Amino acid sequence: MAIELYNTMTGQKEPLETIEPGVVKMYLCGPTVYSDAHVGHARSAMEFDIIRRYLEYRGYDVQFVMNYTDVDDKIINRANEEGADPIKLAEWYIDQYSQHLADLNIKSATQYPRVTQLISEIIAFIQALVDNNYAYELNGSVYFRVAKDDDYGKLSNRSLNEARSGTRAIVDDDKEDEADFALWKAAKPGELSWESPWGPGRPGWHIECSVMCRELLGDQIDIHGGGNDLIFPHHENEIAQTESLTGKPFARYWVHNGMLQLEGEKMSKSIGNVFSIHNFLERYDGDVFRILVLNSGYRGPLMYNIEVVEQSKARLDRIFSALKPARPDATGAPDTILQALNEQIEVTGENFIAAMDDDFNSAGAMGHLFDLVKQINTARDNGATDGELKHAQMTLRELAGVLGLRLQESIIESSAEPFIELLVDIRQELRQQKLWALSDKIRDQLAEQGVVIEDSAGDSSWHWSR
Repeated sequence: MAIELYNTMTGQKEPLETIEPGVVKMYLCGPTVYSDAHVGHARSAMEFDIIRRYLEYRGYDVQFVMNYTDVDDKIINRANEEGADPIKLAEWYIDQYSQHLADLNIKSATQYPRVTQLISEIIAFIQALVDNNYAYELNGSVYFRVAKDDDYGKLSNRSLNEARSGTRAIVDDDKEDEADFALWKAAKPGELSWESPWGPGRPGWHIECSVMCRELLGDQIDIHGGGNDLIFPHHENEIAQTESLTGKPFARYWVHNGMLQLEGEKMSKSIGNVFSIHNFLERYDGDVFRILVLNSGYRGPLMYNIEVVEQSKARLDRIFSALKPARPDATGAPDTILQALNEQIEVTGENFIAAMDDDFNSAGAMGHLFDLVKQINTARDNGATDGELKHAQMTLRELAGVLGLRLQESIIESSAEPFIELLVDIRQELRQQKLWALSDKIRDQLAEQGVVIEDSAGDSSWHWSR
């Protein structure tokens, strides 16, 4: 079965057919680095990390580029507020965000271009648009002629009049058309700027991605990604300026993730309802956030609150429960149980691929992994030995790893395990003697240390709470 993905441009799922066989050229719009990154940024980065990992699992060589916008009005304004150099301020936030990505187990991009690294290429791109009458200079700025692009609005399905009504009212009242957007912004007094044929200034927002993508991946790419809040005007404008210059379709597939929401409201720095990645990672392992993301479709909104996070933590605990060793008294599970386990291993692998091939349906894929989790735990409860559990546990780890789950226990946890086992055994003896108060005290104090005890008929087991 071929991989199918939803293309925003056509509004339907399409088979993945890459420009170059076996190679996926993918560009993701990265953050504007002027303050602490929030979990909404993390969602977008993680969704495309999951897509990338699966494409690699299916044998593709993924050339993945994510940019950093390190020159922007917001960066300049923040730097002025703090009396800082805007380039150094952006660099500090880039370093912070890079560490967050590592903590969340998001694979490094093939390249991380920055606006400040490609100023001369941006100027050359703009000049070519001017030379071909797609852009014009006005008061030291340069604007793209939207009316000259016959199919402007094809990504967002907006007419030119609708695009005009959706354009921010700014800049130059003398523009030829209110929908024309800035490719180059004339510098204000004392503002960060570079010399250009039109005077000192800096790039507009949209031009940077067109140039960075073209310089690093070529005139045409396979997948262009980003949040669905970028469809208009950012991605629409990228298409207009790139295709006007090259005369070729920019991207074969436009893939957009939904927004993270708080009680139905989009998470946004401008609204002020943000939760930083740093604050999340202070309390939870990165796998908890990945479970949260995996259990939703990438295109839809994702509700974020403490209840949803705790549910994701509980789901991670369930996966860890299936990775526990056999019970100490295990002598082997009945043949019917082992047959069911082996059949589940095969079915899980097939269903996992079928789900992910269907527009990267990670929620469906996770459901199939939990079917395997259930069967592993059933086998353990029926006396399966470590050898009988090994293949299923290896399959679970492998497929979870395809989705980017690390499933790592800390060194501290590992060294504490013999002592926990001893306390669980002592507690079991207390239960047999019906010393309930004392057995409950051990259970409760272990829970405070992150240890969950599960009691079954005549026996008890434990696992770490994540």
